[in-house]
Amino acid sequence: MHDLVISGGMVVDGSGAEPRRADVAIDGDTIVAVGADVGAARRTIDATDRLVTPGFVDVHTHLDAQLAWDPIGTSTCWHGVTSVVIGNCGMTFAPVRDGEAPFLARAMEAVEDIPADSILAGLPWNWNTHGEYLQWLASEPKGLNFAGFVGHGAVRYYAMGDRSLDAGAEPTDEELAVMVDLVDEAMRAGAVGFSTSRTGRHVTFDGRNVPGTWAGERELVALASVLGRHGRGVLGCAPRFDGEGPGLERARSEVAIMAAMSRASGRPFTFNLTSVHADPQQWRQVLDFVSEANAGGANLRPQTTSRSIGVIFSLAHKTPFDNRTGWEVIAGRTLEERVAILRDPSVRADLIARGDGRRGLEGTREYFVLTPARGARYDSRPEDSLAAHAERAGTTAVEAYLDLVDATDGQVILNWPILNQDFTVIDQMLTDPRMMLGLADSGAHVGQILDASQPTFFLSYWIRERGLMSIGEGVHQLTGRPAELFGFTDRGRLAVGARADINVFSLEELSLPLPTFQRDFPAGAGRFVQRSQGYDATIVNGSVFMERGEHTGAMAGRPLLAS
Repeated sequence: MHDLVISGGMVVDGSGAEPRRADVAIDGDTIVAVGADVGAARRTIDATDRLVTPGFVDVHTHLDAQLAWDPIGTSTCWHGVTSVVIGNCGMTFAPVRDGEAPFLARAMEAVEDIPADSILAGLPWNWNTHGEYLQWLASEPKGLNFAGFVGHGAVRYYAMGDRSLDAGAEPTDEELAVMVDLVDEAMRAGAVGFSTSRTGRHVTFDGRNVPGTWAGERELVALASVLGRHGRGVLGCAPRFDGEGPGLERARSEVAIMAAMSRASGRPFTFNLTSVHADPQQWRQVLDFVSEANAGGANLRPQTTSRSIGVIFSLAHKTPFDNRTGWEVIAGRTLEERVAILRDPSVRADLIARGDGRRGLEGTREYFVLTPARGARYDSRPEDSLAAHAERAGTTAVEAYLDLVDATDGQVILNWPILNQDFTVIDQMLTDPRMMLGLADSGAHVGQILDASQPTFFLSYWIRERGLMSIGEGVHQLTGRPAELFGFTDRGRLAVGARADINVFSLEELSLPLPTFQRDFPAGAGRFVQRSQGYDATIVNGSVFMERGEHTGAMAGRPLLAS
């Protein structure tokens, strides 16, 4: 008598193989049989007309603080994710000296838009080393499996203090030795690797770049080499592809530094890569440099998203017009109050009169309208822009927005893509064997961006609607491939002996409702959340964790170790 059997489904095992009809039997936290006639069970989940896949692995999250007060990891948990990697982009809360927690909290807010007041109120800060932080994280039940990078920012600040933020500041031999010891301690305690940030976009609250941005190759190679001595782990980076002027030389030099770190450590190196309108060929140049570096002994694994990274505007939080005169009339009001105010004929007429008229349409051509009726479509079609809505109605952008607010009771969302804007390029990136799927940034930019729903969008849009790749390969991108990179040898596959992290869902029924804004963070802070439709069950370590979008109460998540 098995603990659980999933019967009658089409198994997509995470290896890249195509679906096959089979039952899956689970005892405890382990898959014990996959096939026909697996035997009876105390509980059976009927998966007829459903896909049965491994749980999804989200390798780029910033749930480092949120898991303290939200141990099921919303919105991530609503999209089939069973394992997450935290500590990306060099941003972690350990190591930390006593009294220096506010610096790390404010730096996280500045870079990842996670409110510092929530971080300081929601975490006990009863650790100094990264190992102690991981021990604390594992001390309370979690719904998801988790693994964490140790971040360069915290390591460098611990060793060098305020000087760690200064451009051109090199560590002394003694300071570098402290950093090496800190990374070594983290790896011995179970860290999944070492991450850093080099992008100019990551700026702290005082205008300086985060610690590590300007680190030299001597420092970076020394820290990467710690992983080599342990013989496990992954290196990660938010690279400095951004900057003024042509990006060819930046791309070349960044790839060269990452390759040097990978070669010195003998470990894989994953990094963020997106396309941008300002430099449309740079991503191709980066991949060419990656091929050269890998041919020379490096192991570079760039990751990108399955949709544009975009700022979202909601009447419940912010609109694109908030900085204009007259819009202060809705400040500090609830969503319902805002809708009522904007429906007032006199207010409406005043806001339209203060707008830019038809001249303002061009400025809204990159704001794409998402409505409850169509759901969260992110394909950024020109006809879905706010400007296009206005042109069809013969109105201004402000008037078109007010009309949409009225028609949707304030639920309308505007999506403003800022990276990966071109879906024809995303198509090419996702099918390039040098790339992997990642960069969902789950848990970050809570009032601006919500990409934690990436697995649902990837499957519903690119696999079902566009047929970009087979379902077998699509599931592989979400499961077996990231698990293999990070050395999670017992995850990412539906096979006898693997841990029972499993999804049961209907590909045809997968869909995304609009994001909504709610205030449920410590200290009263707000964030965007997004649910899904189409998932029957998500199982973590043999326990049914989510059932039709609702948490069952199971908290079977565990810390993950990389091999």
